[in-house]
Amino acid sequence: MLLVKRSWNGSVCTATVVNTGKTPMRLARVDLFDFQHGLAGSTPIYGESFQMLAQNGGTLAAPEDWGNYPDRKHYRLEEPEGLRTAHGMMVLRPAGADQILLGYGSCRRFDGRISFDAKRLLVSLDCEGLELAPGESWQLEEFFCEAGPVRETLLNHIAQRIEKNHPRRTGFKAPPLGWCSWYCFGPKLTVPDIRRNLDWIATNLPQLRYIQIDDGYQPWMGDWLETGKSFGGDIKGVLREIRERGFEPAIWLAPFVASPESKLFHDHPDWFVKDENGQPLRSDKVGFGGWRLGPWYALDGTHPEAQKFLEQTFRTMRQEWGCTYFKLDANYWGALRSGHFHDPKATRIEAYRRGMEAALRGAGDAFILGCNHPIWPSLGLVDGARSGNDISRDWHSIRDDGRQNLLRGWENGRFWWNDPDCAVLSPGMVMDISGNTTGATGLPPNEVLFHATTVHASGGMMLSGDDLPALAPERVTLLRKLIPPTGRAASFADETLTVGRTPNGNGEYLYLFNWGDTPVDRVVSLPRKMSLKNYWTGESLGEHEGEYRVPALAPHTALMLEATGSGKVKSDSLTASRSE
Repeated sequence: MLLVKRSWNGSVCTATVVNTGKTPMRLARVDLFDFQHGLAGSTPIYGESFQMLAQNGGTLAAPEDWGNYPDRKHYRLEEPEGLRTAHGMMVLRPAGADQILLGYGSCRRFDGRISFDAKRLLVSLDCEGLELAPGESWQLEEFFCEAGPVRETLLNHIAQRIEKNHPRRTGFKAPPLGWCSWYCFGPKLTVPDIRRNLDWIATNLPQLRYIQIDDGYQPWMGDWLETGKSFGGDIKGVLREIRERGFEPAIWLAPFVASPESKLFHDHPDWFVKDENGQPLRSDKVGFGGWRLGPWYALDGTHPEAQKFLEQTFRTMRQEWGCTYFKLDANYWGALRSGHFHDPKATRIEAYRRGMEAALRGAGDAFILGCNHPIWPSLGLVDGARSGNDISRDWHSIRDDGRQNLLRGWENGRFWWNDPDCAVLSPGMVMDISGNTTGATGLPPNEVLFHATTVHASGGMMLSGDDLPALAPERVTLLRKLIPPTGRAASFADETLTVGRTPNGNGEYLYLFNWGDTPVDRVVSLPRKMSLKNYWTGESLGEHEGEYRVPALAPHTALMLEATGSGKVKSDSLTASRSE
């Protein structure tokens, strides 16, 4: 017999599950709560995803996939009983009532899920079919539930629980600045490309401290300590040159995956997650097979030899190659579903966390950026976290990625530094996820400023993704205005993200967005008489008191204001911002 014990302390519920019977039980899931919610089907919702490339929006009755790679479709994650499922946390906004936040304050072993439809809420933990022995008990993840009128207050409260359970890594007090090779060169990066940009940065913008070499230097996924033919140079020599020029060598790798052709997979197939027949599990059999040099196989983070490989790879790159920054991509595969692990009692969350801990032992004091990572399972394990999809130089990407980044702004500076992905301010090329170019593009100035405004409002990391020697002077000026990041993400009243605010010394940055295709009015409240200017152009907009109104803000346009005045800004001023 299965017994679930629950105990509430204010907004926090702790729970254990006990097998009180005399025979072992395999548990697919444990349900904490299952009830008819009684809310209108039109209630707006926002729910997190398991991995960072998607979010859940819409309403209880008509949910929407936000992002191009939803858990349920792209990664083929289970949705209990066919209910739409969020992972980690979910916010509901009933009409005329307090907002409601449901979420998990921990993620040590089990994936916490919130599943729903127009009538039902199911709060459950994925137990992956593990065996619970007679008399054995499992400590479940901490659950959090609270209602209130202010979204930011609710998010602050769950953040406090998460920070208690998963203390933040403390090595980096400010968000990093740098340059990334991917969005100008993709996998065709060469040594001369790096040197040209390094020369430009050293002369013009030395604040871009981290010089990050992205995907393309390695021959196959998994063979990280070798240089592929496409790179055209000695990777260790280039990293040494970066260091000798006074900059920080930064490198990309996808530590949990390997190509079928890789030396790693060929020599050590036993280190990988297995299928039901004991053979290495090809990831495209259970979800997404990878975007380049695949289909990928996933390292088993519970395997002692795989842990040694991860630790030694990072130690070599840190101590011998001099890398002080690691961008870890494809981390999702470290928590691959439907696999069998070397440790049969481990969940995929534990497998991922053990693998990451091995990598951290090798990386030492280097900055760790998580990308394409499982969000809640990464708590306490990374210094930075990508908060949206890969950016591309087109409106749909700028809009969708901007929304993803700003909706996750509450995580910035609490769990890690958010990475909104690179600022891409040049016309450049449109590039797909595999690094293939699909043609030139020329974003209109309003969309470039919209993109720059979302990056600034994120308050997190700032890496340039342009071929800087070719960047037009006016775009260089724009890039300079993104430095330094504020370190604090903008606050918004709700998930429509129409008006955001970030305190700034004696005033605020104000962000007014039109995400749509028709003009809209925007009105922002002012806590006292304030002088306003357009941040990007420097144009003075005069003194205003009470509110500032922007009639007919054009489509695909963002207005960023710098507001200054005497006295202290009221902490609740964001609740008075509105659109009309």
